[in-house]
Order: sequence, then structure tokens, then C-alpha cells
Amino acid sequence: MHEQPSHTFQVDLRGLVDLLSHHLYSSPRVYVRELLQNAVDAVTARQNKRQDGTPGEIRLTVLPGALRVDDPGIGLSEADVHRFLATIGSSSKRDDLAGVEVARREFLGQFGIGLLACFVVADEITVVSRSATDPAAVPVEWRATSDGAYTVRTLPDDARPEAGTTVTVTARRGAEQWFTAECVRDLAGSFGALLRYDILVEAQGVTTKVNTTPPVWDRDHATPDTRRAALLAYGQETLGFAALDVVDLDLPLVGVRGAAYVLPVASNPLERGGHRVYLKGMLLSESASKLLPEWAFFARCIVDAEALRPTASREALYDDETLAAVRDALGDRIRDWLTGLAATDPERLERFLAVHQLGVKALAVHDDELLRTMLPWLRFETTAGRVSLAELARRHPMVHLARTVEEFRQVAAIASAQGLGVVNGGYTYDAALVDKLPSVAPGTSVVPLAADAVVAHLDAVPADRELAVAAFLAAARARLDRLDCDVVLRTFHPVSVPALYLDSREALHERSRAQAEADADPLWTEILSNLRATAPRAQLVLNDLNPVVRRVTGLADPELRATAVDALYGQALLMTHRPLRTTESALLNRALGDLLTWAADRTRTTEA
Repeated sequence: MHEQPSHTFQVDLRGLVDLLSHHLYSSPRVYVRELLQNAVDAVTARQNKRQDGTPGEIRLTVLPGALRVDDPGIGLSEADVHRFLATIGSSSKRDDLAGVEVARREFLGQFGIGLLACFVVADEITVVSRSATDPAAVPVEWRATSDGAYTVRTLPDDARPEAGTTVTVTARRGAEQWFTAECVRDLAGSFGALLRYDILVEAQGVTTKVNTTPPVWDRDHATPDTRRAALLAYGQETLGFAALDVVDLDLPLVGVRGAAYVLPVASNPLERGGHRVYLKGMLLSESASKLLPEWAFFARCIVDAEALRPTASREALYDDETLAAVRDALGDRIRDWLTGLAATDPERLERFLAVHQLGVKALAVHDDELLRTMLPWLRFETTAGRVSLAELARRHPMVHLARTVEEFRQVAAIASAQGLGVVNGGYTYDAALVDKLPSVAPGTSVVPLAADAVVAHLDAVPADRELAVAAFLAAARARLDRLDCDVVLRTFHPVSVPALYLDSREALHERSRAQAEADADPLWTEILSNLRATAPRAQLVLNDLNPVVRRVTGLADPELRATAVDALYGQALLMTHRPLRTTESALLNRALGDLLTWAADRTRTTEA
């Protein structure tokens, strides 16, 4: 045994530790991952190089104020220690020990920071190792402190009879909580849950295996139902919710295995959920994003990947072409699952769509084949109720599309009674899907909903009736002219609706322009006035079948007639469910007040 002089690292270790703890790693907890990673790499290297059947058991022993990690891996010689443990950023360790191609496939680490990251929580690190590649090699000890100094010495042959490595990490003051038995057990079980080697944690004489091998998706199951049940149980235990359904994910070409779990409640499509991602069995992130396409916001994944590239902190995925290809492939798997449910298990599909119809619509916008498959299942708000586009197309070869919820509500009751097939396209993705209907349902046409088209489906009143109420209609038109609204008389069902307010998009735009002109400064007023449109106007369609309208059209008192017109206009506006402008609210309030005053005066006159 001999001891060599003290050496220093080739970087400022204090600066490196500050960089790691404050800028690279999200938490000191990663020190356990680094220890596990080095042990797994060492065991993998020995098995690949020697093929000697070395057991893959990795043992973590909790000591007072310290943690020891033992592995039966490839070990290090004295020369290896100087070359691999004192150089930051070198990847030559893995390449030299196991070959570049094998290293790229098998090893977890990529950035060479490795063991030194443990100084985030440690004052001292001791490594005792014996090389498995050189039968004549003797044990060697490497001892380093957080001030940047390290020593190397060889040990007696009996200090470590077997090849492998023992790493002992001594806690620094203030970091003792990361070395408790409970903390080490939890961290080892979390980071190493899918590692193929047994991970054992020993504390106070009790040894616990903290991982289960192989992963649930790689185990043999008696039937597809038992496999599905096992996957669902694993998902609930790992993710904390009882999934609505589960999708097997298997991409052998890129080494991705796992499952996607469907959320049991509706989720926000603007929030991309986090996924639990393992890299070669080691936990990378519990909240990785961009693993699935944006439309698949209803699913959360647990996957183990081989080829995906981690960021420098190994806590997230690098967004590169490989991740993009995996994302598309996983999206295809979820789409295939949906089409499979449509063909073989409609009840499960209905349960899924009851919660996540929006996600399927988002996908169908870009996938004609899926839209064709989902036509019988996706529901839309229409004048025939909440029905599928396929059913609506069977009833109405010409489908009218209302681009906004306001447009639809204006005509829903009337259009239904008149036999018009109108779809509310005001909800997310609905208009885009209706526009695609002719391409997937030949023989169907889609036309924009127009006020003129609705009026054309209403029955005109007889000529003599039109002549009899001509004076009333003229007065009503004059009354509402200031509101850019025309008045027409028609008959339509249901009879209970006295008036229908129809507002084309052009008229709505013109009113918005006029309002902006009124509120603008002189320069913008002049610009906006040049954009004025004269043709588009809203329409108040009075229902001549309604008893109230019949009585109002016979009023002789000009003031009462004007008040009645205002009230009919206001009621029709309320039926559209759109926000009222200030002038419209004032008109409705005034009409209601005038009618109440008229009723009160009439009552007093009658009583007198």
C-alpha cells in the first residue's frame, strides 16, 4: 500500500457545486440518481465486456450521516481513477470501458459530471474500487473533499477481494435530511423503479428491495383483460388517479415501452400535461412535456425510453427530431386505439367521448380517416338536438353552419320548427369539422347560415293582411331605423315566439365599426367612416301567428305602439342570449317601464 500526493481537480469544484445546485439540478435529491447511475453503468459495462454472469444487485446502505453504495461492476484501476474521476466533462470512461456503440445504447450517463454532482450534499466522497478487467489489479481508494482536493492510494488485496466499487458519501452540515433511511429509500425507489438490476436499501439491519422487475408492461399476463387490469392498477399507484382507460405504447424501433392513461375528468386543452419518463430504466422526469401531440391532452404517459436525449440536468427531454418522431408515433398509437374502440367496443368509446370529446375533435380536424370513423360518435349542437354529423346529414343533405353561438341561438328554435338543419359552429373545432363534412360524407353540402335563408323558409302573410298592417310596419321600421334594424311580418312556428331577431355577420361587423367610430379620436373616425357599409342590416321578424303580435299590430295609439315595438325588439334580443349594448339595455328598460305605467294608469281608470 502506498499513498500518492494530494491532487486537485481540473475545474473550480466550489464553483461547479454552486452551478449544479443553483442552476442545473432542481433539487439535491438527484445525488441518489447519480450514485445509482454510476453503479448501473459499471454493472452493465462488466456484463457487456466479460459475459461472466455477474449478478446485477446494487446495494445502498444507510450509515450515520453517510450513504454507501456497493456494486459488482467493472471497477476501476489506479490509472482509471486518475483519468475518469478527476476530469469533468469526459465521456471517455464509458467509451473506453465498453465500446462507443454499446455505451450509446446501454449506459445512462452522458455528460461526465457524474459522481462529482454528489458534492451538492456531501463534504467528502470515498471510492474504493477493484478492476474486473485486469486480474493483477489491486484495490484502489480515491478520496475527495468539497474544497477540490483528492488523494489516490492503493490498498491491500483483502481490502476488496471481489471486483466492483464501493462509494461512500459523507453528508455536509445542513444536508443530513437527504441521508435518512426514509429519504434514501424513497429516492432510490423513485429513481430506480424500472432499473433491470435489483436495487436494495439497507437501513438499521433491514434490507428492502425498492424496485420491481420487469416493468408491468413486460410481464406475462394470462389474458388481455388481466393485462389491462394490471396496467390500470400500476397507473393508479404511480400517477395517483384511476384512469378512465389505458393504451399500450410499444415502439421497438426507438426503444419506447409503456402505457398512456386516459384522465377520468375533462382537462384543459391549453395545458400540456406532464408525463413520467424513464431513460433506460432510470427516472428522468415526473412531469416531462411534449411527449404526446397537443391534441392528446387527455392522456398521461409512463414510458421507458432508450433513444430519447435528456437535457444536461437529466431532468427533461431534449426537443429534437427524435422526440418529434416519437411524439408522432405515440400519437398514431392513441389514434389507432380510438379507431379500434369504434370498431370493437362502442360502449368504452362512448364513456371516453363523454369526457374527452374535445380531444378527439382536435385530432379529427387534421385526420380525415379518423373523422370518417368518428362521424357516428362525435356530438354537435344542432337544431335536431345533440346529434352526430352523420345523423344530421342523413336528415338534411344541406347543412347550414352558424359560425358563432350567437348566430345559432338567434335561429335555433325557429329553424328547428321550419325543418332547417343548422349546426352550432361556435365551439372549438366544430366549424372546422363541419366544413370537412362533404369530403367524408359525399352528397352532403355545407352552406353558411344567412339571415335571408332563414327568412326565406318562413311563410309570408297574405297580401290583404300585409296591406292591413302596412301602417304599423312603417311606424315600426321608422322606430327601429336608428338601431339599423328592419322589420318584416311572417308566420312561423312555434307560435309562442312573438319575434325573431336575425343579425348577419355583415350587420354585426358594421355595428362594431360604427361603435368604434363613435369612440375613436378624429383621425380614426375619418378612417373608420370610409369603411362604412350601407347594405347589411339586422331584421326583426314578427310572427303573425302569435296572439300578442296580432294585438300589437292593431294598436292605434302611436306612443303605445312605439313602446310595444321596443318591447318586442328587446324580447327578441334576449332570445339570442348575447350581451346587450348600452342603448339596447336602456331601450328595453324604458319599454318595460312605459308598459308598467300604461297598465297602472289603465287599472286606475277602470277602477274609477
